[in-house]
Amino acid sequence: EGWDVTNLYTIVPLRAAHARILIEQSIGRGLRLPYGKRTGVSTVDRLNIVAHDRFQEIIDEANRPESKIRLQQIVLTDDQLHNRTETVVSKSNISGRLGIGSAVSTPAKGTSAPEPLFTNPVEQHYSKLTLDAIRTLEKCPDKVPIVEYLNTPEVQSILVDAIFAVKEPVQTELEGLTEKPDIAAIVEKTARFIVSQTINIPRILVVPKCEVQTGFHQFTLDVSHFNYPAPDEELWIKHLRTDKLEIVGLGKDNTDETRLEDYIVAGLVDFDDIAYDQHADLLYDLSCQAVAHFRSYLSEDTEIRKVLRIHQREIARNIHAQMQAHFWESGTEYEMVISRGFTELKDCAYTAGKDEEPLDFRHSPKDKTNMPRYLFAGFQRCLYPYQKFHSDSERRLAVILDRETLKWFRPAKGQFQIFYKSGHEHPEYQPDFVAETENAILMLEPKAKNEMQDPVVIAKRDAAVIWCKHASDHALKHNGKPWVYALIPHDAVVDNMTVDMLVRQFKCI
Repeated sequence: EGWDVTNLYTIVPLRAAHARILIEQSIGRGLRLPYGKRTGVSTVDRLNIVAHDRFQEIIDEANRPESKIRLQQIVLTDDQLHNRTETVVSKSNISGRLGIGSAVSTPAKGTSAPEPLFTNPVEQHYSKLTLDAIRTLEKCPDKVPIVEYLNTPEVQSILVDAIFAVKEPVQTELEGLTEKPDIAAIVEKTARFIVSQTINIPRILVVPKCEVQTGFHQFTLDVSHFNYPAPDEELWIKHLRTDKLEIVGLGKDNTDETRLEDYIVAGLVDFDDIAYDQHADLLYDLSCQAVAHFRSYLSEDTEIRKVLRIHQREIARNIHAQMQAHFWESGTEYEMVISRGFTELKDCAYTAGKDEEPLDFRHSPKDKTNMPRYLFAGFQRCLYPYQKFHSDSERRLAVILDRETLKWFRPAKGQFQIFYKSGHEHPEYQPDFVAETENAILMLEPKAKNEMQDPVVIAKRDAAVIWCKHASDHALKHNGKPWVYALIPHDAVVDNMTVDMLVRQFKCI
């Protein structure tokens, strides 16, 4: 990715280093000095490359006097020294168009800020108070279960009362105004605009009806992957510049456990879903099984202790992963609670080149392999002025949505707070697209065709389907629109497809 970072200490390649340039780039990244200069501490100034057949070729190359890897003096120009990127903050059209001070999107190069809904300072003031009152009403789903309720006379009356309750003097005479502003009209215009630029995204909480108890059943540990050899405590280091040979040994950290099993138990209790008091018997049973396996091929306890010290975390992770298949939970009856009928759209921050103007999203860039670096604009129905895409299929889907839906956007992290189970963790799921049509609200996830059956993708899909069902139940009670989730293979997103065809073909029930 060309990520420039100085405090990078360990590089672990996740693909075979067959290309020479890839190896050189990896070494080059490792050669960056954390403090910008040599410190005199060899462990900080030294780049360690673990022996590897392909890296050996580079080391042999480095020994040649004319090698590029050898120390050279490079003079950088001013352009190379200065950062060539900038941060572009993309705020929702609501913040941008209401003309509320700094609450507008940071314009990218070649673009201008959106025209404000109100230009008069006094009207802007009362519009801001209206927005603040609406943010308070977000937390009252009994009064505003869906955003369309903001257009009702009852809710607008609440907003007007909230504005009059705010003790903030507005000196209209300083602006040359003699007429008293029509607060009700400002409230009505602001609310109508917010409704037009909002998609109903409720805040859904799933809470247990009774006390929930969890645990793990006893089981026989699969030790087939625990075949660690007794490690050698010496590491040979050869310096390329001086050919000096250095031997480094393992230091004593004075953390030897009394029992061998304690190494594994200490690693297991670090996981959030394991309470020692509740699972102590199980943890020691599993640890004894692992230690018994090590004794089957290692002759001395000192060798086993070395293995457990070095591979403690890896062994604990393996055992913990096996425990997930034996997890149990009681009192699993839950109920859905709607804490907000709708939620304000969150800001998005993107990195863009200083000299690069946003691209027209209707046209594919020349370099599709580097799609995440491009900033796109030119939308008609997007709720944000700027967006980024991870692939060209996402860009094509945006073209279809901008052509056929009422409004759409790409959610920022934390917008939905949907969580899925991945091992013992519950990461947040961030959908790719949300769009509203005449009849439904769509949550769309374009995915590479070869990833459609990936376990993580399936877990995200299942969590999203459940969320959409709860959101639909809530919306339909208040004459809102149902939610539909669709998992779409990337090769199905073509220009002649319609939103309706994509949803009918790939919606998940």
